[in-house]
Amino acid sequence: MENLVFICELERLSDPGSYGFSLDCAGKQVDGFVVRRDGECFAYRNSCPHTGSPLDWVDHQFLDIEGALIQCAVHDARFLIDTGECVFGPCPGESLESLPIRVEGDKVYLLVSA
Repeated sequence: MENLVFICELERLSDPGSYGFSLDCAGKQVDGFVVRRDGECFAYRNSCPHTGSPLDWVDHQFLDIEGALIQCAVHDARFLIDTGECVFGPCPGESLESLPIRVEGDKVYLLVSA
């Protein structure tokens, strides 16, 4: 069974835009972020596959200046929004860890296994 854990209101995300979150899910801390682009939402753990460091350089800011790629603040790695794959930087071919989400109405939820 899956539980829905509220992340944010959909209007909180510009398009393109991002939103970071830290949630307690059944005693486990989940640090992640949601990215919205072209009306679709994607979520990933806030952990760079190269160093394990958080990706945001300012609260809720995970995208490059053009809003085209996810950017790691530590070493400037760039990741595709829809797959999380690294396309530039020190970890090419590695990917961000995807998180399961669901958009229902005007709310974004994390799907957590019960």
